[in-house]
Amino acid sequence: MAELTPDIVKRFLDTIQGQNITVNGLRQEFNLLPGTKSYDGIRVIIHRLVEQRILRAVGNRGEYRVVRQIQPVKVFKPGRERRPVFNLMFPRDIDKGIEMDFADSVIIREGDLITIGGIKSSGKTFLCLNFCAENLDNNPVLMGNEYTVSIKGEYEPAPRFISRLDTMGERVRWYNEEGEDRFTLLPVRDDYAEHIVTDRINIIDWINLDGNALYDIGKVLESIKSQLGRGVAIIALQKSEGAFNPRGGQFVRDFSDLELLLDGFGENSEDVLLTVKGVKESTTRVAGRTFAYTVTNNGTDMINFREVKKCPTCRGNGLVKGNRCDTCYGSKYVDK
Repeated sequence: MAELTPDIVKRFLDTIQGQNITVNGLRQEFNLLPGTKSYDGIRVIIHRLVEQRILRAVGNRGEYRVVRQIQPVKVFKPGRERRPVFNLMFPRDIDKGIEMDFADSVIIREGDLITIGGIKSSGKTFLCLNFCAENLDNNPVLMGNEYTVSIKGEYEPAPRFISRLDTMGERVRWYNEEGEDRFTLLPVRDDYAEHIVTDRINIIDWINLDGNALYDIGKVLESIKSQLGRGVAIIALQKSEGAFNPRGGQFVRDFSDLELLLDGFGENSEDVLLTVKGVKESTTRVAGRTFAYTVTNNGTDMINFREVKKCPTCRGNGLVKGNRCDTCYGSKYVDK
């Protein structure tokens, strides 16, 4: 073959940006034989490409990363579009007929990620399904550990999942006049970023990681955000009772644009305490506020949504001199 040149190598490297390559790998790719000028000259070419930041040395075994080539983003070019706020509808109190009180104050934008960290049986699925129900006009995408089951190699809706949809069907029209679903159900239980549907509302209930790899959640959330395009993601995560973060801690906070925490409220398992842990953008103070509500009708409806505050008598402890507080009845909070 003709003598190998840097331009020939660069054209090949353009096709494998982001991948690793070795000196011997390049020799094989171009069929360079020992004793030829190009066989030895490939090292000189690689050195020049490293100087040009087309290659980056990794390790000490002659391995190189092909640098992804990017172009600067011009912010104020003529005609630059200003995208509107994402019109995400929040779950509603069915008695009042209105969204959660803080919804109007929270600003959700395209590409945002909402995390819901909740203890077991605290209503994570309730919120996920109601986010879906309130946004059916946008054909949201549902993925969940307990939404589908595999029967003889084919997936179908899990019995409990479809039972909940049937119950909600009294007030929610899940399908159109042709009988087609107004949402998309995907049987995905891992590798979520690979299945995110760009420009849509993606709801994941829930992400499960090994206990010794919880730090990986940051990378998982980052990968999901990178695939959203003009859509948003709503992701449920497990949380320990009384914990201030979902499992994964700060790694979750790093990529969340709105963080909601769910805990039990009092002795009734249907009562939920919701804390707005953090929010990237809002019109009024929202972060740190707490709300309570009751989940009814087999975990499908929300009633009595209201803001609460720590009990002034027991100062949020639930006990006074070792006995249950008579003001909050041990729930640690009272209506604000």
